[in-house]
Amino acid sequence: MKLFNLKLTTGLALCFVAQPLSAHSHKDGEKHEHKEVVQSPVITGNGTYTYIADAQWGNMKDGANLGPTHGSAVVDSAGHIYISSDGPKSIFVFDAAGKLLKTIAAEASGLHHMAIVKEGDKEFIYGAHLRGNRVVKLDLDGNVVMEITQKTSPVDGKFGGLTGVAVAPDGSIFASMGYGSNMIHKFDKAGKLLKSFGGRGKEVSKFRTPHTISVDTRYETPRLLVCDREKRRLVHFDLEGNFISVYATNLRRPCAVSFHGDVCAVAELESRVTILDKKGTPLSFIGDNPNRKQWAKFGVAPANQKLGIFSAPHGLSFDKDGNLYVQDWNKTGRATQLKLVK
Repeated sequence: MKLFNLKLTTGLALCFVAQPLSAHSHKDGEKHEHKEVVQSPVITGNGTYTYIADAQWGNMKDGANLGPTHGSAVVDSAGHIYISSDGPKSIFVFDAAGKLLKTIAAEASGLHHMAIVKEGDKEFIYGAHLRGNRVVKLDLDGNVVMEITQKTSPVDGKFGGLTGVAVAPDGSIFASMGYGSNMIHKFDKAGKLLKSFGGRGKEVSKFRTPHTISVDTRYETPRLLVCDREKRRLVHFDLEGNFISVYATNLRRPCAVSFHGDVCAVAELESRVTILDKKGTPLSFIGDNPNRKQWAKFGVAPANQKLGIFSAPHGLSFDKDGNLYVQDWNKTGRATQLKLVK
């Protein structure tokens, strides 16, 4: 096995492994040698936010896949990556090297969005369970320790179309009904309804698909950041549900965000990830797909996917080192590690 250096125009060097030659017998009995092709890592992004995508990350045994991905990615304090799917194995847990460690929470398949929260010395995953019309709180082994439903905490209108979940520093839980009423509901840490706000409309404080929500702690007072997908913007509210301001506009249908320091990564359904600064100014565009026919398409087959190029980013998460894990909305499942170039 030989190791080669691949020199790039950015001045960076990547290493890849060329697999050894193997023998192949033809009908005439003569053996011919051929080389197995291994896809090399590629670079995407720009400036400080330049990343390497590696085709080998997350590969599973026997060519298994994640199943349909219409969900989320989160990272725990140990560096384990949790990728939700709509398949029977629900949540796949990988280490940073891309090795599958386990699958969990089979009864919660179809988590559209997840948030990982530390409570005392333990971490929990809060999930917007679109399929189950509920908010669930899971331990890191996938056991349900709490749920919020229309039965446990009635809300006005239908408790359905649940797309996003967020947890404030005081333990308050927010849930967005992005595929339903377009309302955001606030619950206390025990799951009791406190208030509701939002709804669908043209007003600046109203939404058109509040897809996912996240608590933004980059400011003096924590805020709620809403991915208002079909208005193509991100908007800030205070934790009492009062509109503050528009954070970013002209996005390609933003689906989810993740924070690292003062920057925010945005998964845009129309085939791109964007890094924004604290003021909402773009710093880097990642994985931008030049083929508009693939934008926001669920059915892009693995054979038509290009490494480092996205078709429909739906969920994403930074790890503590600034690496990104991106999940595409995809019928066979797709998750990509983007390793930050330092």
